[in-house]
Amino acid sequence: MNTRRAMTFETGETRIAVTVRDRAALDAQLRERMRRGEGYALATINLDHLVKLRRDPAFRAAYAAHDLVTADGNPIVWLGRLAGHDLSLVTGSDAIVPMCRTAAQLGVKVGFVGSTDAVLQAARAYLRGEVPNLEIAFAEAPPMGFDPDGPDAADILDRAAAAGAGLLFLALGAPKQERFAALGRRLQPEMGFASIGAGLDFFSGTQRRAPAWMRRFALEWVWRMLSDPRRLALRYTDCAAILPREVFSALRQRRHR
Repeated sequence: MNTRRAMTFETGETRIAVTVRDRAALDAQLRERMRRGEGYALATINLDHLVKLRRDPAFRAAYAAHDLVTADGNPIVWLGRLAGHDLSLVTGSDAIVPMCRTAAQLGVKVGFVGSTDAVLQAARAYLRGEVPNLEIAFAEAPPMGFDPDGPDAADILDRAAAAGAGLLFLALGAPKQERFAALGRRLQPEMGFASIGAGLDFFSGTQRRAPAWMRRFALEWVWRMLSDPRRLALRYTDCAAILPREVFSALRQRRHR
């Protein structure tokens, strides 16, 4: 996608563009990059990310290093359409199995970084059931306090590369996973990175995702709020606070198109 024509978000001095319109476009780009052995980093932007991006220069720098950015969250999709862009919802969780299928078809080994050893073990079993010919070459759950820019992160990247992993799924949470991916783009430029948040937790059963009917009616945020109100109440308040400004920005982009 031409970033000049993409939906963009102003985050301080950095402009972040949604560069992938929908699932079909993502699948096509990933397949081509895997086929050629080209590296990439996939981020899935949502309102919480926009809040963090405005506050965190390191997060902005990491996002700017990502080649592929999708709309993860219906508010991003709606803002994009308000700006005149035909965006569709592409979440990190929903992208995992299709990416694994593409990797298996092209002989690309995958790895996982993040979460816990128990979650990684359960997720590996789930994915092998969904994609029987998937080669999982690497898995590591870093300890608490893990620095995504430090020597331990570089060591993980070296060991993943030595194991033959061509695609790493990162379940470290934002902004750690995006910062780790940015480091990976510098140190392992032929490797792919996909930031997936809680995707592996859904596979392992340690977290329950909203029912399909709630997701269909854009009510997944309600499910999350009821599941953990103490942690998420402030987050959603911050997200709601930036919406008027984002609506104004979207309308301005529409006028300039």
